[in-house]
Amino acid sequence: MGCLIAGAALAADDWTKSRWGPDDEIGAANNLSPEKVLEAAQLIKTGKTYPLGIEINSKTPAYAPRGFKIYVVQPGQAQGGSLGPTKTTYNDDIIEGWLGIGSQIDGLGHIGIDGTYYNGHQAKDFAAMTGLTKLGIEKVPPITTRGVLLDMAAHYGTDIVKEGTAFNKAEIDEVAKKQGVEIRKGDVVLFNTGWISLIGKDDKRYSSGEPGLGREGARYLAEKGVVAIGADSWALEAIPFEEGAGVFEVHQILLPQNGVYILENMNTAELAKDKAYEFMFVLGQPRYTGAVQAIINPVAIR
Repeated sequence: MGCLIAGAALAADDWTKSRWGPDDEIGAANNLSPEKVLEAAQLIKTGKTYPLGIEINSKTPAYAPRGFKIYVVQPGQAQGGSLGPTKTTYNDDIIEGWLGIGSQIDGLGHIGIDGTYYNGHQAKDFAAMTGLTKLGIEKVPPITTRGVLLDMAAHYGTDIVKEGTAFNKAEIDEVAKKQGVEIRKGDVVLFNTGWISLIGKDDKRYSSGEPGLGREGARYLAEKGVVAIGADSWALEAIPFEEGAGVFEVHQILLPQNGVYILENMNTAELAKDKAYEFMFVLGQPRYTGAVQAIINPVAIR
C-alpha cells in the first residue's frame, strides 16, 4: 500500500484516531445532520429525479477478479407445480457476485494502510471471512444531504476526460467557481468526466485507466468535511496514478485517514446535461451485516 501523506493530511501518529472518538465507525457521516437534510430539500425546484446507479449484469466490466451473475429459478414448480387452489406460481432470483461491482459505495473497512484501517482498527482483529466485525456497511446511516456536481468534462471541453488527468485544489476551485457552487461540510461531491460512457463501447479502455481525484484534491475535500466523493468511473482517482503516488493512495487518504466514503460508477451524465450542479442526494444502501461494500442506486432530486 502507499505511504503516509505529509502536509495537510493528519500526522502519522494521529490518523488512526477518529476525531469522533474511539468507538466511531461511521467517519465523515458524522457530518450529516437534520440541518443538511433541510438545506438539501430547499434545492428541490422541479421534482425531477436522477438515478445515479447503472445497470449491472454479467457483462459489466469490473476490477479483476470481480464478476456478477444472476439466476432466476422457480422453486418446487417443476413439471407445472404450483401453490394452493389458485395455482400461484412465482419466480425467485439468486445472485452470484461481488458487491464491489458497478455503482457502489466503498465502506470504511475497504482500504487500509499496512493492515491498519479507519480509527486504528487492525485487519487481524475485525476482518473475518464471515464478515467484518467493525466498519461494516450496515453501520452507515442514510446519506441524505446536499449534493454538488463538478462537471470536469465541460471544464476541459471534451466528452471524455483523458485518463490520468488529476483533479486537485486548483481544478476543483476553478470548476466550482465557474459553476457558481460552494462545497460545504456534510456535502456529497460528484465528478462528471464522461468515462462511464465507455462501458459497452470500449471496455478495455474503461478498465485500464481513468481521470479522477488527485491526492491534493482528496485532502482538500476531506478538510472541507464532505461525507462522500464519487465519480462516473470505476475507482474515483486518477489512473495512471500521479507521479510519486502509491497504489490507490487517494483511497487511503479518504477511507482510513479521513473516514470519507467513495462512490464509484455514478451515472452523472443527465445531471451534467441539465447543469444540475446542486441537488438533494439520497442514499439508503443495503445493510448487509459485515459487508465491505454495497451495490447502490443513489437518487439526485432537484
